Amino acid sequence: MSSAVEEEAVELAADLIRIDTTNTGDPDTVVGEREAAEYVAAKLTEVGYEIEMVESGAARRDNVFARLPGADPERGALLVHGHLDVVPADPSEWSVHPFSGAIQDGYLWGRGAVDMKDMVGMMLAVARRFKRDGITPPRDLVFAFLADEEAGGKYGSQWLADNRPDLFEGCTEAVGEVGGFSLTLTDKQGDPARLYLIETAEKGMAWMRLRARGRAGHGSFVHEDNAVTNLTEAVARLGRHRFPLVLTDTVREFMAVVGEVTGIEFDEKDLDGTLAKLGPLSRIIGATVRDTANPTMLNAGYKANVIPSSAEAVIDCRVVPGRQDAFEREVDELLGPDVTREWVTLLPALETTFDGDLVQAMADALTSEDPDARTVPYMLSGGTDAKAFEEKLGMRCFGFAPLRLPPDLDFASLFHGVDERVPVDSLRFGARVLDRFLRGC
Repeated sequence: MSSAVEEEAVELAADLIRIDTTNTGDPDTVVGEREAAEYVAAKLTEVGYEIEMVESGAARRDNVFARLPGADPERGALLVHGHLDVVPADPSEWSVHPFSGAIQDGYLWGRGAVDMKDMVGMMLAVARRFKRDGITPPRDLVFAFLADEEAGGKYGSQWLADNRPDLFEGCTEAVGEVGGFSLTLTDKQGDPARLYLIETAEKGMAWMRLRARGRAGHGSFVHEDNAVTNLTEAVARLGRHRFPLVLTDTVREFMAVVGEVTGIEFDEKDLDGTLAKLGPLSRIIGATVRDTANPTMLNAGYKANVIPSSAEAVIDCRVVPGRQDAFEREVDELLGPDVTREWVTLLPALETTFDGDLVQAMADALTSEDPDARTVPYMLSGGTDAKAFEEKLGMRCFGFAPLRLPPDLDFASLFHGVDERVPVDSLRFGARVLDRFLRGC
């Protein structure tokens, strides 16, 4: 692959960052998705793709699809997907403007640099190269550039899977975020060892609204039926609760490889103590060995001296595969009789096995660029568009957005964080790996 494609991946990602595609979760205040989709569509049509641009359930929530025929039309097609929206960013908190797409100090800076306009830039650069150079992949490739991932995909992947399944015709497997990035550990001999984490599982995403009702009254009276008190007590119980440890096959395999490489023995009777030995890595594993329920929003009252008749809270719940029913029973016990709940968003957990030709193609592409690479499955504590593609369209989904990262970079903290950035060399590496992978998938 020519170095021009690597540089184009960087340029395309920077251009996309400069298009503000902030997704607030409120359809009335979302911006930029159409502009980003039009940019992508122009870059694809420029090299000869026939694209389909689809509005997904609301105005200006646009998605772009392009299909590249493969050598064997009898094989299932591979979906390569990325989202165009980003979470909000406050420029006053950043070292550079979050929508500058600045390249400095060896990094590409801006909102979306790792989530996930870096991967979209790679996808677009490789798709353009294949078309421009007449490269025929082994199987059909469907490139999808999607809206609304950051709010659960209601106006993106979920709507498309429900209303336009024809766009995914023949797709049996999919790759997208968040995986393929390197994690450098210290091995038993004290030398650096690079693992590349392939996402094979995701926790379920369950955003829950709680409501408590009581008797309205004057703020100066003794009041035993206060909705705010009832709600906040329940929220505090839930927020402080530690759900039980659950080790899935994915997490066990991940921990086994880490133990083999580092010599750390994982004691399931004291898993918290073992995880503490892993330093920053403990954040990645720790979020995937139990359910979580984190209070994120509160709303009650309208005047200082009026006791309101109702109060609400929103809880961000993430559920380990296979735990949804047990999780709900546990939550109901914690909330008690005075608080009701409803799901704002309820998307399933996912888990697939770490085997097969596609997994081998990922490993081969990585080792071709990094001979010391070792692939390992892991579970993502968040969620991606893969939820729609597996649950509704039956695809086998993986996170594979390849990056070779500096050993000291706290990559996890950059997702949705201040000063989000990606090393330029990592982007170049990713473009080379993605090119190899899609020629060998």
